[in-house]
Amino acid sequence: MAKGRTQFVCQNCGTAHSRWVGKCEGCGEWNTVVEEDPMGGIGSGPGKVPKKGRPVALTALSGEIEEAPRIHTGIAELDRATGGGFVRGSAVLIGGDPGIGKSTLLMQAAAALSRHGHRIIYVSGEEAVAQVRLRAQRLQAHQTDVLLAAETNVEDILATIGEGKRPDLVIIDSIQTLWSDTAEAAPGTVTQVRTGVQAMIRFAKQTGAAMVLVGHVTKEGQIAGPRVVEHMVDAVLYFEGDRGHHYRILRTVKNRFGPTDEIGVFEMSDKGLREVSNPSELFLGERNEKAPGAVVFAGMEGTRPVLVEVQALVAPTSLGTPRRAVVGWDSARLSMILAVLEAHCGVRLGQHDVYLNVAGGYRISEPAADLAVASALVSSLAGLALPADCVYFGEVSLSGAIRPVAHTAQRLKEAEKLGFSQALLPAGSAELPKGTGSRWSEIEGLPDLVARIAGSKSALKREDEDV
Repeated sequence: MAKGRTQFVCQNCGTAHSRWVGKCEGCGEWNTVVEEDPMGGIGSGPGKVPKKGRPVALTALSGEIEEAPRIHTGIAELDRATGGGFVRGSAVLIGGDPGIGKSTLLMQAAAALSRHGHRIIYVSGEEAVAQVRLRAQRLQAHQTDVLLAAETNVEDILATIGEGKRPDLVIIDSIQTLWSDTAEAAPGTVTQVRTGVQAMIRFAKQTGAAMVLVGHVTKEGQIAGPRVVEHMVDAVLYFEGDRGHHYRILRTVKNRFGPTDEIGVFEMSDKGLREVSNPSELFLGERNEKAPGAVVFAGMEGTRPVLVEVQALVAPTSLGTPRRAVVGWDSARLSMILAVLEAHCGVRLGQHDVYLNVAGGYRISEPAADLAVASALVSSLAGLALPADCVYFGEVSLSGAIRPVAHTAQRLKEAEKLGFSQALLPAGSAELPKGTGSRWSEIEGLPDLVARIAGSKSALKREDEDV
């Protein structure tokens, strides 16, 4: 009898190898390649006889468009991140670090939906029913009709949730614990994760129930398992936060039924997660208005404007190679800003250590923060505190020019609502609001910014001499 074919699959990225190797050729990780049987599981079967296909109905591209029916949780920040609530028949993948609050958020959402008359099933593969009940009591969610189950077998889960009335929402915590009889691999492997997720998505599409899957993350912050899982689901959300801070951010990175790059902000307390309707006040709560090197950046997260403080410290160094430390921003972009300041503005930072921090543990990803970072660096180097009622935003090019950014009106309106009366923004910005009491100054390049700060320092020095 011929020996069955086997393949070796990386458990980190899913790359298949013809033989065992110590280092994966796809992702470069060591000791992640495991032998698996390609004959088991969905989509394997090269030795099986394919069945004859059946024709499917073809429709025209034009026609009436029906809005996807949604299940509103009543938690405004969660509904914002999902684009208005969970879509019936969709699959949502939520990832995050251990202990960040994924199960807490989903338990609160399940309780809120249950109070509105929805049928909710919570399946835990990591905790017993008694442990889930303890969390529900702490969150004041135990007096609801949420149905619980502690199971990891895919076939048993599908038989359970398919029995009786169709559920409105099914929560699977987590996908790494699922295992199926159809896949000959250990639980948590690429084959088992892919098989389990595909079976859950098939159930959601066939029945119209919304499916929420919880996924573990790797040390790089990516959801563990094959990347194909993120392509299979309809929405991917990351639950982020620093354990040293009490806030949490639910960030949308993929959504077939709503905008991406949307965020929901929560605050962790002893009674669970509390919604933060105005995150700008949270990130600016402990601001030192008289410190040099501190500026307020007016940023955008999806459709929401967020104001956050950017702090810079420039100090002379005694080392041969100056230090460059960044928290909450891209270190490569900081190097670019330093090079532009030195090449086009004459600001010499080669003999200084540079430390940059985004207050509150927040992370900035948009290039509109370039102007705020450059202002903070020049302010710290000059030892001059910038106006406390001014916000900064704009993209810096390699030529030293300040380029306009989108959503100018929303940024300025948010700043005015929080008491900021000034703004420094790129010249030629569109969508400037009219009829406001704010004052904004437009600049064309970084040399204008440096000259403005240097002029303020000279004027301040003259005032001190007159006194």
